[in-house]
Order: sequence, then C-alpha cells, then structure tokens
Amino acid sequence: MNILERRPFPAVLVSSAAVIALASCGGSAPRTPAPGAAGGPATVDVVRVVERPLAVSLDMPGELDANETVDVYSRVAGFVRAIPVDRGSRVRKGQVLALLDAPELLAQRAEAQSRLHGAEAQLGAVRAKAEADAGTYDKLKAASATPGVVAGNDLVVAQKAAEADRGQVAAAEQAAEAARQALKSVTQMEDYLRITAPFDGVVTERKVHPGALVGPGTGAASTPLLRIVNDTRLRLVVPVPEAFAGGIEEGTRVSFTLQAYPGEVFSGRVARMAHALDVKTRTMAVELDVDNRDGRLSPGAYCQVQWPVRRSSPSLLVPAGSVASTTDRVFVVRIRNNKTEWVDVKTGVTSGPLVEVFGALHPGDHVAARGTDELRQGIDVRTKDVSPPS
Repeated sequence: MNILERRPFPAVLVSSAAVIALASCGGSAPRTPAPGAAGGPATVDVVRVVERPLAVSLDMPGELDANETVDVYSRVAGFVRAIPVDRGSRVRKGQVLALLDAPELLAQRAEAQSRLHGAEAQLGAVRAKAEADAGTYDKLKAASATPGVVAGNDLVVAQKAAEADRGQVAAAEQAAEAARQALKSVTQMEDYLRITAPFDGVVTERKVHPGALVGPGTGAASTPLLRIVNDTRLRLVVPVPEAFAGGIEEGTRVSFTLQAYPGEVFSGRVARMAHALDVKTRTMAVELDVDNRDGRLSPGAYCQVQWPVRRSSPSLLVPAGSVASTTDRVFVVRIRNNKTEWVDVKTGVTSGPLVEVFGALHPGDHVAARGTDELRQGIDVRTKDVSPPS
C-alpha cells in the first residue's frame, strides 16, 4: 500500500474532535428558549375592573356619653344638714338633693327686715308731714284770695315746704324699695339652702356628707355635692377618620356592640357632627342618639361600631390579588392590545374579595388577576378572562 494514501478517521472520532474543537474555541451548548420568547407569548389570567356603589361597614371604636351631665354645687356657703340621695339614686326634676344650714343668712335676713321696717316707718312719717304741709299751703292759698288776710311771704314759705316734702317722699320711697329688694335678695339666697335636681336622672357620684362645708368659694368649699346624669338618652361619640368623613348622612342608623352584652346588637341614629377635624387624630367627632329608657346601657362604656362607608359616586373595584407593590409604588398590571402596562393606584376599603382602587383605570379594563412585578411593562401576552359573573 502506498504510504501516501490516507484513510478516513472513524465517524465517532470525528465527532469527538469537533466537540473538543468547539470547546477549545469557547463555544457553548444551545439553551432552552424562555417562555414568551421563542415559545410564544405567555398566557395571563385577567379580570375586569368593576364599577359599583360602595356599601361596606368598618369596625370603629366609640364611647357612650350621657345626654346631660352636671356637677351640683351650692351657690351659698353653708354646712350640709341633710343629703337624702346617694350614688345610684333615681331623681326627678325639682326633687330635694340636699339641705344646708347658713346662720349668716339668718342674721342677714333679720337685718334686712329691720332696715325695711325702718325705711317704711320713715316713709310714713315723711308722707304724713308732706300731707300736713300740703294742707297748710292749700288753706293759705285759699285765704290769700282775700286781700290782707295772709302775708305774701307766708304763702311762699308754705309752698316751698310742700315742694320739699314731695322730694323727701320720693327719696323715702326709693329707700324703702331698696330695703325691700335687699330683703328679697336675702330670701332668695335662703332658697339656695334647699338644693334640687335640675333634670330627671341618676346620681352617679356623691362627694359630701352631712356636716361638710360647701359653697361657691375655693378650696374645700368648691367641692361639688353630687353628679347627676340624664341617661334615658345617650350620645354615642364616634371619631370618624378623615377618609370617611365625607359620606356621613344625618339620620343614618348605625349598629354597635358592647362587651357587657356579647352577641347582642344595639343601634343609634346619626344626630350631630363636629364639621371640623381634630388636627391631632385627623378624625371628626360624630354623635349618635341612642335610646336608653330601659337603663341597660351605661355612660362611659366602650363600643365597637359597625360604621357604614358610603361614597358620593360609584367606586372602581378589583380583586385584592390584582394589586401589586414594590418599594416605591403600588400598581395593577393592565393588559391592553395584548401588552402589559403598570398603572399606579391607591387602595381604599375592602368589600369582600374586592378592594377599592383609585387611579387611571376605567370600568371594564382588563387587569392581571395576580399582580406581580414579574409581569414587566410592555411585554406581549395572551389573555384568559377569568372574571366572575356579575
């Protein structure tokens, strides 16, 4: 055989050599195509954006307060002689709550009566003199009609005396009226020794006992005798957050519960609102009137209120899972013309499986049922509508 003749290498050796050659040249084996690339667009489950009126209830704290509350003080300084009511006593308007003793008022009344008697006696004397002087003047005036009977100077003196008497009568009348008013004032002050209930209610606190010094002054004398509350109607005060303050309507019936009555639901009607926000809590105080004629509810009780949230216009809703978030944004993935786009939103309240959203969305828009940042913006996708039946 000719030594220059060449024989082919076996095929297996050629393949091995080719692999080695590729490896030595820095080549690599082909990779599996990524989904949505060589394999075509990925399929995304989508749901429709729903527009409907929002009608949900949120749990909010509330506190029951009495319709009327008053601390009962004494308007005069004195000592408690008797106090026939105690904590828990039911009282009616005008009922006696306490009786006081004030010896100083007795002395003041006696002095006022004495002054009145003196003023009235002085008034009587002045009137008698005025009548006598007026009679003398009238007689002299009649006699002066005959010339030479009465001297002209005597007639003038009698006239001046009568005029002076009229001034003294007026002054005495004023003094008597002042003494009469002084006695009336002292008598009224004595009426304050009998303290009565200003309205129907219940005594919730009793702070003094017989013998205690009370009055309108400072220190110990400024201590209230009792506290009375009108609990037949209560005020349920609810601090409503600023976000929900715009939908409050007077007359709306609202339900609430108390720990004292588990499983039982009470209700009241929206009656008053502050129309101003507390700058510290960003809430508005809203009051509900609660009927409590049976006396079961107590002022000061903590309540859990099922507050109805209403909007002035329909809201846009999407499934809670459609809302995605990153460190710097909250968004939903809208699919339009088979392309993805991120739409920034703000979320509101939750209504069952749906959540309220605010953003550049429209009713009927298709958004990804599962919001995630893995669905990048601008990629091609296929959609499968999984919206629940409306």
